[in-house]
Amino acid sequence: MVIFRHSRTKSLKADTFLKKTLKLSNKDIIGSGGYGTVYKLVIDEETSFAVKRLNRGSPDLDRGFERELEAMGDIKHRNIVTLYGYYTSPHYNLLIYELMPNGSLDAYLYATFMEPDKTHVSTVVAGTFGYLAPEYFDTGKATAKGDVYSFGVVLLELLTGRKPIDEAFLEEGTKLVTWVKAVVQEKREEDVLDSSLELCPIKEVNSVFSIALMCLETEPLKRPTMADIVKMLEKAKSDGKASDVSSQTVV
Repeated sequence: MVIFRHSRTKSLKADTFLKKTLKLSNKDIIGSGGYGTVYKLVIDEETSFAVKRLNRGSPDLDRGFERELEAMGDIKHRNIVTLYGYYTSPHYNLLIYELMPNGSLDAYLYATFMEPDKTHVSTVVAGTFGYLAPEYFDTGKATAKGDVYSFGVVLLELLTGRKPIDEAFLEEGTKLVTWVKAVVQEKREEDVLDSSLELCPIKEVNSVFSIALMCLETEPLKRPTMADIVKMLEKAKSDGKASDVSSQTVV
């Protein structure tokens, strides 16, 4: 068991941590998927962690663990869960993460695909990469304009009903942002919008789509500030309501 130096873990001993980890059972599960199973590990009343268990058995699974360990060990961002440590054994690997007690944004965006009494913790590193601005991989620094890019990805999720990186994108070697930009270049914007938006004012939907693309500019300086985005979204909402009212026929 390797525990990274951090204010939250400085009083924890690796052997004690490991003993508690090995006692985790099905009642402690808070999320699962093709990537593995996530457990809630309670150390005491004030300290809890999310433990992600990744099964071993193939070179691909081991490489996935190594990639996630390397990537998440380097990422330091206030909006991304912290990796506190890891453990390897012949049959499985463990990653020790910061616990998100209220779940993830992913759980709220895709709640319709989940059972009402189930919670979900998303710690898939590929999903995390789907939100990061391109420049982050060069600088490793979190910036306000990088957060704007991430917000643009969230807007695309709402508009398309697609996750930043899902199985379909992985098979094609692409991701949500790349796919949307390619479709826009072909002037087929209507092909990316979620069918559930048909009941929404089209002018408002188009405005939000344009705002999302502004947020996703490759050059950070070309992206708007969050203050500007709020103003544009408020205007889009106002214009959408006005358009909806004007389209109604008075009998």
